[in-house]
Amino acid sequence: MSSTAHVETHLNVVEKLLSNGFNHLQVNKNYIFPPNERPQIDEVSHSYSIPVIDLKDLDGPARKSVVNEIKRACEEDGFFQIVNHGVPETLMKSMMDVAKEFFEMPLEDRACLCSEDVSQSARLSTSFNITKDKFLNWMDFLTLQCHPLEEFIHSWPQKPAACREIAGTYAKEIRALTLRLLAAISEAMEKDSDYLNTIFKKHRQVMNINYYPPCPNPDLTLGVAPHSDATGITLLMQGLVSGLQVLKDGEWFAVEPTPNALVVNLGDQLQVLSNGRFQSVEHRAVTNSTTARITIPTFYGPSLDAFISPAESMVDEDHPALYKGFTCGEYFKAFRSQGLKGKSLLDRFKIQNGQ
Repeated sequence: MSSTAHVETHLNVVEKLLSNGFNHLQVNKNYIFPPNERPQIDEVSHSYSIPVIDLKDLDGPARKSVVNEIKRACEEDGFFQIVNHGVPETLMKSMMDVAKEFFEMPLEDRACLCSEDVSQSARLSTSFNITKDKFLNWMDFLTLQCHPLEEFIHSWPQKPAACREIAGTYAKEIRALTLRLLAAISEAMEKDSDYLNTIFKKHRQVMNINYYPPCPNPDLTLGVAPHSDATGITLLMQGLVSGLQVLKDGEWFAVEPTPNALVVNLGDQLQVLSNGRFQSVEHRAVTNSTTARITIPTFYGPSLDAFISPAESMVDEDHPALYKGFTCGEYFKAFRSQGLKGKSLLDRFKIQNGQ
């Protein structure tokens, strides 16, 4: 990209940031979704709750019982919340506080991070892809590459002053927790506990800090359009402001925040590795008219050169292989090109007529 084009792209991002304080006094037409894609907030159900799994016995004599709970949640829900997960509550609060402080800083202190270059180890942007999205999502986000931490942390924001220290500590805690979950899910797949760790090769960990400002008319727009996560597994700290919704049996359900819990959802890579026995689930974020919402998802999955295909333990006469093998990099390239369109990307990699 030429320097002139780079500057134009940088300015394009800065001008569109919702968190600059000027763009959210009314819903611009670019954020208004077609009637059939709007959230229909009044029709969202609150009658279903995703499972809550207590991890206190995961590393003890009752491990098999906890693994079975995780397996059942992976098969039936694809989403669950975890408590007694080991990430200190004080650290979770500090992480949320520093995230809030970042988005409340003057724009000039954040603008240098604006970029649409997905290879940047720290970048600030808005919507999902502001150059391609037909309808923009009501969200700004800061993306931080996290693994290996020592390779990326020097490029993270220097303001707020505690950002690198707090976010770095949080990233390490989440990685340790994710590795415990991947071991349990490997066992749920009837594999050795190190199976997913090996398949993921060098691993890839990305943290987002998502900021959803109050929206003048939440019925017209979406914080994040419906999609399943393209990665392996996501751990979400969603704060205390509701907004996350999951699609189950054709109906949208709200996932109400549970204090100090983390939300876990499976990504497309685990659906393929489990040969469809475990489900990545379509989800979305809605906005509200009164309160800014901050969420911090950590996307964890295979390195881009990792090869993904159904595990042999998940394939038999009753469960023939459903997906072709692919590299994670190939999948992510297609994901970035297509954008947030439900779970349709997985269909590209399904085996059709035995091929």
